[in-house]
Amino acid sequence: MGKVVYETDGNIAYLTIQSPPANALSSTLLKDLYEKLDAIEEENSIKAIVLKGEGRFFSAGADIKEFTSLQKDSDYETLSLNGQRILDRIEKSSIPVIAAIHGAALGGGLELAMACHIRIVTENAKLGLPEMSLGIIPGFAGTQRLPGYVGTAKAYEMILTGEPISGSQAAAYGLANKAVAEDALIAEAAKLAEKITAKSKPAINHIMNLIPYAKTEQFSVGVREEAKGFRDVFGSEDAKEGIAAFLEKRKPNFQDK
Repeated sequence: MGKVVYETDGNIAYLTIQSPPANALSSTLLKDLYEKLDAIEEENSIKAIVLKGEGRFFSAGADIKEFTSLQKDSDYETLSLNGQRILDRIEKSSIPVIAAIHGAALGGGLELAMACHIRIVTENAKLGLPEMSLGIIPGFAGTQRLPGYVGTAKAYEMILTGEPISGSQAAAYGLANKAVAEDALIAEAAKLAEKITAKSKPAINHIMNLIPYAKTEQFSVGVREEAKGFRDVFGSEDAKEGIAAFLEKRKPNFQDK
């Protein structure tokens, strides 16, 4: 069975990430998500997508153990570029994607959520980019998308400290559209999806095509530079130490190398 379950309810598609315990974004999961999007876009009746996570989290991050299997600098850049490509596919979808976030959206999980068009979060969810705490940097366009939602000053703070914010704070900063109680999350996402599906599909598709024009050309340059930075940092001694410390559940001892 795939890592992403696809169900429909009328004109709404529900995609559920099922990769316990953390719903980590492995290459396999991202590929499965990409294929499910293709299938949904071929299904002409679907007008909105709700993306959610099974279990304790939306997604607690990228698959760090998969990172440790990489050998060459070019592997790291390829991993970053592939992740960016799949998340870009979500952002450029002709069908709006609503992320319903509970528990945590951290690292790659937040980068996935930021590629969605709308985010509904639980008040106590944790959202952040903790990569710096592992001696690495975000690689799935997190450095480029986050400032667009929270502003550059808050983006610097969140990325450089690696500290997450709550769902309520995310809504206040503009990272989430709305924060709701835990037990209201899916109902709230479904209610929003129903409001969208009441509209004409050709009109929806035009809006999905038009709003991305507001993004500057600098974004595409920025994500390419991020992939290069991801490659350079990932080959460092501190990155090896940071990832080892994360897997061993201890504090890293960075040597600034």
